[in-house]
Amino acid sequence: MLARLVTFISILTAANSFLHVNRFLTKNTALHLSTADFKNGMTFEVDNVPVRLIEFLHVKPGKGSAFVRTKVKNLVNGSVQERTFRAGESIVAAEVSKTEMQYTFTDGDLIVFMNMETFEEQRIDKKKIDNLLLLKEGLSCQVSIWNDQVIDVSMPQQVEYVVVDTPPNFKGNTAQGGQKPAVLDCGATVSVPMFIENGERILVSTDDCKYLGRSDGKNFQ
Repeated sequence: MLARLVTFISILTAANSFLHVNRFLTKNTALHLSTADFKNGMTFEVDNVPVRLIEFLHVKPGKGSAFVRTKVKNLVNGSVQERTFRAGESIVAAEVSKTEMQYTFTDGDLIVFMNMETFEEQRIDKKKIDNLLLLKEGLSCQVSIWNDQVIDVSMPQQVEYVVVDTPPNFKGNTAQGGQKPAVLDCGATVSVPMFIENGERILVSTDDCKYLGRSDGKNFQ
């Protein structure tokens, strides 16, 4: 009986040690990549600060070594910078957790989101959100957290809006590609084709605030 108890305790001790080592490795082992892994939108660290890759270009000069010219957004202070990397240079992926949260309301300079699983509120500085005017009540966004601080908020790539105010088209208008301003239900103003009328539902790209087309009302926020 005593021998079995000793064996059982030994197994528990070994299991606990394994879990401790596994947690340590998970927390302290960074994912190393290189410039060959670059993709627009990816997040990695530069000088121990998380950045998001906006655009990149591989350059192979006639003389000298190849390099990669990039534009990145500092996800801590919001600044956009141009950085150059050697071709094949190692980079470290930022350990960022992403949680889906729903926009509820604005409180001064803070945007209030709610985690729909825990119902906890998260107040986020407006500076963390691109194209802020495209936010509308109930919109679900991805909130990125690094070192226990919110560093980025990403809207869906395209969102459905209702046109609430736009000038009417006029009889005899035959201009091709004509555009006019339209105020959306979120308060933002975008350019739309002349045939769009008040009350129509349209899709807008949240990356550049551009009209994408009429919406069929399916699977869009």
